[in-house]
Amino acid sequence: MQPQSLHAGNSLTVGHLVALITILIWGTTFISTKVLLTSFSPVEILLFRFVMAYAALWLFCPRRLKNVTLNQELVFMGAGLTGICLYYLLENIALTLTMASNVGVLITMSPFFTAILTHLCLKDQEPLRANFFVGFVLAIGGIALISFNGAKFELNPAGDILALTAAFVWACYAVLTRKMADFGFGTIACTRRTFFWGIVFMLPTPWLFEFRLGLERLMDPVNIANLLFLGLGASAMCFATWNYAVKVLGTVKTSIYIYLIPVVTILTAIVFLGEPITWMSVSGCAMTIAGLVISEWGHRLFGLRR
Repeated sequence: MQPQSLHAGNSLTVGHLVALITILIWGTTFISTKVLLTSFSPVEILLFRFVMAYAALWLFCPRRLKNVTLNQELVFMGAGLTGICLYYLLENIALTLTMASNVGVLITMSPFFTAILTHLCLKDQEPLRANFFVGFVLAIGGIALISFNGAKFELNPAGDILALTAAFVWACYAVLTRKMADFGFGTIACTRRTFFWGIVFMLPTPWLFEFRLGLERLMDPVNIANLLFLGLGASAMCFATWNYAVKVLGTVKTSIYIYLIPVVTILTAIVFLGEPITWMSVSGCAMTIAGLVISEWGHRLFGLRR
């Protein structure tokens, strides 16, 4: 094997590993968010979380981005608006208008939207294959089993549309992230710039939604521990690692790992919250993982082509 091929193979392996670790952390954030919601509003959690993450990235990488063109700045702004501000606001508002199970299924439509947008905007970089769509159908079926496990299916148009919009918005963020990877800047510096614009776009939210500074709440060790986890782990670290994975694997291959979030969530709920194991949750996890494998490697395993 040539040295260049070996290096490329190692980079892909690291990319898959980084994407998996990121999803494992993101899949557990619901516990921290659930705990914090007893003391904070959703908008308060978002602002505290990303301001903390932005400060952490400055401390870790204090060098400023230089020679940023207007077009590049517009990409950073778009990424901050979509992936940091709009996605989380839409998801949180959707959760107040429709069932969490509906949101869980609809949010995981983002890999499908990502594949379509990538095909339209980055057609030469990431061609679509049949295995992606086969895996998508299988994974969505598994996620539906997990999400509607013992729950009654009920349509709530306003909330469901917002959740679906959030999935599309994340796909826009994925494409913009891939464009950022071509700028030649460091991953952490790009992530920090994205956070900056995300926070800027969040600034009007305190006047639109419930918000109070209430710093006395940070005296509670449970609150500060969960905010640190969300701010430093799930935001500062995970957005940087996710952006790195997108840079190495591409938008489509990285986004497919989103299928695992409901699987991680259900397993975490079983371990930490004592939720029961059912045949639907086990079957759903198996189908979702199978869908991910087929989407990522089906063209090699089964000879599926475009």
